[in-house]
Amino acid sequence: MDFARMSEARLPIRRHPAVSFRALVAGVLVLAAAGLAGCSSDDEIPYEERPVEQIYGKAMSHMDAREYIPATKEFDEVERQHPYSEWARRSMLMSAYAHYQVNQYDESILSAQRFISLHPSNRDVPYAYYLIGLSYYERISDVGRDQKMTENALNSFYELTRRFPASEYARDARLKIDLTLDHLAGKEMEIGRYYLSRHDYIAAINRFRAVIENYQTTTHTPEALERLTEAYLSLGIKTEAQTAAAILGYNFPGSEWYEDSYALLAAQGLEPQENKDSWISRAWNTVF
Repeated sequence: MDFARMSEARLPIRRHPAVSFRALVAGVLVLAAAGLAGCSSDDEIPYEERPVEQIYGKAMSHMDAREYIPATKEFDEVERQHPYSEWARRSMLMSAYAHYQVNQYDESILSAQRFISLHPSNRDVPYAYYLIGLSYYERISDVGRDQKMTENALNSFYELTRRFPASEYARDARLKIDLTLDHLAGKEMEIGRYYLSRHDYIAAINRFRAVIENYQTTTHTPEALERLTEAYLSLGIKTEAQTAAAILGYNFPGSEWYEDSYALLAAQGLEPQENKDSWISRAWNTVF
């Protein structure tokens, strides 16, 4: 086992296409092939004092064979028997990665958080943050369900990009931030559409407003502006409806959402016209 080479190995990054929250691993550990697998008994390893090189080497052999669960046990054994060694530090993060590989996300998060707490200045701290973010990100549910995991993933990736903006992991985290924001905006839109269908226009407006104020750079913005036009017209608040349509037309002139907004206004003898004092104008100008 070449331990020096393991120390210098680049940790893996998972790349996710914009259309999905699950994808294959694109980066691979130098000594650990990526892939979801692993099987073993959950029995604890009987205590047997061994040299650190032997324990760590066995753990890496399990990693090479994609036997991630027994690998976590050997990595944990390194920490138990040699808590102050260099390999105990490395084992902590490797254990987090192995848990992640078999979807044991809570265990992965705990190991990564412990690594950050005990080794805050280590060069692999950005990866630990990244792994925490991924462990939440992999559990993002559809917009019809609770979005706590989405929020946790977003906060973890924000922390990574804030503290380590030049990290290779930060680059991938920024992509996932965009995807999580779009997902959260989608949740607001779903609820807003529900209220709109029930003619609860104030509640609907509050949801569409949240998209404009908090998720303005997402793909849901054009529809949110169109829905605001529709809701405000239904309430008879014409100036706000005209403002939403005007901003929609100026920024998304060729979209079907603008065509719908324009048609709604025209049916009442109105045209898109921005009111600079509208909350919509003020919210838009804070970003653009």
